[in-house]
Amino acid sequence: MLAVLLGGLSMVSPFSIDTFFPAFHAMEQGLGVSAWQLQQVLTAYMLTFAFASLVHGPLSDAIGRRPVMIGGMLLYTVGSIACMLAPNYYALIAARILQGATAGVGMVIGRAVIRDLYEGPRAQHLMSMTTMIFSIAPAVAPVIGGWVHVAYGWRAVFAVMVICGIVFSFAAWWRLPETHPVAARIPFNARNLASTSSTVLRHPEFLMLALAAAVNFSSLACFIGAAPAIVERHWRLSETSYWQLFLPVIGGILTGAIISTRVAGRMDLTQQVRLGFGLTFGAAVIRVLMHLALANPPRGLQQGILFFAAIGAQFAFPVLTLRMLDLFPAARGTAAAAQSFVALVITAFTLGVVAPFVLPKLEWIAWTSLAFTSLASFFWFFARRWHDRSIPHAPQSQA
Repeated sequence: MLAVLLGGLSMVSPFSIDTFFPAFHAMEQGLGVSAWQLQQVLTAYMLTFAFASLVHGPLSDAIGRRPVMIGGMLLYTVGSIACMLAPNYYALIAARILQGATAGVGMVIGRAVIRDLYEGPRAQHLMSMTTMIFSIAPAVAPVIGGWVHVAYGWRAVFAVMVICGIVFSFAAWWRLPETHPVAARIPFNARNLASTSSTVLRHPEFLMLALAAAVNFSSLACFIGAAPAIVERHWRLSETSYWQLFLPVIGGILTGAIISTRVAGRMDLTQQVRLGFGLTFGAAVIRVLMHLALANPPRGLQQGILFFAAIGAQFAFPVLTLRMLDLFPAARGTAAAAQSFVALVITAFTLGVVAPFVLPKLEWIAWTSLAFTSLASFFWFFARRWHDRSIPHAPQSQA
């Protein structure tokens, strides 16, 4: 039941990103803006999400997980209402900033809750189970968004987010336990926030692990950011067909989470990360070779490569996350927040800066994906070097 609740709360953020992709062109016309300007609606959301996540974790370390989760979801609902009623582009940007500042509580606090309660294989198992539920959102969001937009217009897409906010605010109030006892809480103030966050982000191994996880995911995020161009321009599909791009990605993430759950406690953790990164890198290489060899690669082949790349990205992710949280056992909320901050800044850069430049051609997106997963492998290599240097006799099963 806890995995379902945390997975559902974590779904809010990706749902808020992907739901309105099918309405992009209608929003451009309705708001009188260019495609690049509308892309910044994503950037505003992601950047605010990133910086706010630095506050969510420390705040939950200070006052508890439960009040931060409930309060964040209530404010998210207010932001969704503002998006639905936004009279112009700038009002929509402001409303998306409020959404971004609050949507991440489910993801950040959920990870801290899991680590509060469990250790070792049990924590990895629950983290993977939560990810499996979380993975449903990006798969169903563009499908729901497409049909709602076609039937009722783009503002109705944000009305769906309002409903989600109400439902999950109530669910958190009703079922979420408080897992961070008063005796373990750290006083919250600006100095503590800056000091603790700085300590976490300046830790070399933590930073390399966070960058490895985030940049590896960006090898998929560049496809997500270019989704309107891929689906409607390159694949020549309708605005209700976004599932054909998102289903392979989310299906791969879901499959990777299932496999990670099955091997929890049975596979060497370092080997698990290497295998995951290797699969994502291999898929990226095959994708580039496919575009070099074929002028118009079959859509099914493109989807299959995305599926296997997503399996690899997810297979490595739980191990990287748990290792990052274990580096700071007394401030796991802050560590979870710092991890989210790094991931969201990288993703915002990918969606708002990289994707608009590479979306004209599928081969450009393929080369970008390969560059991201190659860079992620370098970060993982340096994380391992730092780990081995700082703990020379650490068992190889640690990541």
